[in-house]
Amino acid sequence: MGVLWLVSVPLVAAYLLWGLPRLGARRAGLLTAAVVVAACVGAALAGAMWPVAAALVLLAGHAGYELGASRARRADAPAAAAPPAPEATRPAGAMPATLGRYRIESEIGRGSMGAVYLGRDPQIGRQVAIKTHALGREFGADKLGEARERFFREAETAGRLQHPDIVTIFDAGEADGLAWIAMEYVRGVDLQRHTAPGRLLPVPQVLEIGARVAEALSYAHSQGVVHRDVKPANVMVDPEGGAVRVMDFGVARMDDASRTRSGIVLGTPSFMSPEQMAGRRADGRSDLYSLGVTLFQLLTGTLPFEGGSMAELMRRIATEPPPDLCSLRPELPRALADVVALALEKRPEVRYADGLQMAQDLRAVASAMLAPVGAPDVKDDAFEKTVTLARVEPRHNSAS
Repeated sequence: MGVLWLVSVPLVAAYLLWGLPRLGARRAGLLTAAVVVAACVGAALAGAMWPVAAALVLLAGHAGYELGASRARRADAPAAAAPPAPEATRPAGAMPATLGRYRIESEIGRGSMGAVYLGRDPQIGRQVAIKTHALGREFGADKLGEARERFFREAETAGRLQHPDIVTIFDAGEADGLAWIAMEYVRGVDLQRHTAPGRLLPVPQVLEIGARVAEALSYAHSQGVVHRDVKPANVMVDPEGGAVRVMDFGVARMDDASRTRSGIVLGTPSFMSPEQMAGRRADGRSDLYSLGVTLFQLLTGTLPFEGGSMAELMRRIATEPPPDLCSLRPELPRALADVVALALEKRPEVRYADGLQMAQDLRAVASAMLAPVGAPDVKDDAFEKTVTLARVEPRHNSAS
């Protein structure tokens, strides 16, 4: 019996170390079971215990092998697909599949607080532009509730604006810290591409666009809404269809709130009015100042004020007179230079009080430029009249 035990131990070891890995799990399991049964039967017939002991060693070895193989398979297997990350933890730049009921088709731009997507409303098949704001990334837990409330309040206010030259807002929502606004999708380009020398638009076209923007701002101001970030990038134009749309009403305040946390000056600095730079309340006249800067850049390809630092830029906006438009483009009419200079006045009470007045002056200049040679100059009548109204009747809106 001792000899048989000594022979069985090497055989069991050889099976476990050499045979078992080569047989596969199914065949090895069947063979092990058969050997154990045969050992038990042999032990019963021979009346000896060594076959049972050998069978126990075989079972223990087989179980240990299966456990190790199972762990190895789990380590080598590819990780299971993780569930979609919520927007609050979505990697920067990742495009969501949907926002609210809108299907996201592509990314069409990126702003200071998030991306702009082209989406589609599946209920009616309408394309929309969806601007997103990563509130969860921009605001801490102590400010997130306030930021969320402010976002929807501003979106609701802007959604009430119904004007042909203001982008229409359809819907707003939030998903896991990513707030979004669905708005009218306007085909065309923003005016930023027409602010460089060599790419400037014809002067009459610039004046017509400026007049329409001024009228849109006048309407918004009458509704108690101040844009706070008027600039070429926020004006879309469609040269083929003739559309002009002012964008981002209500959105600028969210950008301001985000920048305030780090102490950075609000808005787009080069287009800000002196009162905005000083941290005072901005009203409709501040928007008209920004429109004046926009016109200056569209007409000359340069900004009226620039600086190597924020402090230098702030000082120039607050204290220095803007360059004379005709000194940069002598062919422009003096009346146009006067319109832009009035929009860029340092003191709000001297500036244009209403966008309608500014639009009237811009169209009067455009008419004079297109009039036959020898027609009366525009500046002695229409322009002087509106300047008097702007100085004596400051009918500006003073929304907080």
